[in-house]
Amino acid sequence: MNLFTGKRTRSVLRALVVAAAATALPSPATSATAAPAAIPPGLSCHTGKHAVDEYTGYALCRNNGSQTQTFWVHLVCGWAPDVDGNRVTLRPGESGQSTAHCGKIGTGIGEIHVRP
Repeated sequence: MNLFTGKRTRSVLRALVVAAAATALPSPATSATAAPAAIPPGLSCHTGKHAVDEYTGYALCRNNGSQTQTFWVHLVCGWAPDVDGNRVTLRPGESGQSTAHCGKIGTGIGEIHVRP
């Protein structure tokens, strides 16, 4: 007796293959407009994607505190590895920008975070 013949067996096998394929696919990246992570105390920051290249993200920050602070942008890049931008050190009252670039093999920027 062959277990893999007949309409019913084939439809059960087809359903198993579809279910296995669906669970093997990675879930899509979250939107870059998702709620931003907490910004380090003393910094006021604006994050976003570059106007021409949506694989490039930035964090533009101002140090409103009374101590020198260092920050960098962290990009969640979907299927490509996540990346960190350049470290920027700001004295009180200064502003600066950190930039990073997701790999083109990925799905682009999913989230943008500011790290202390």
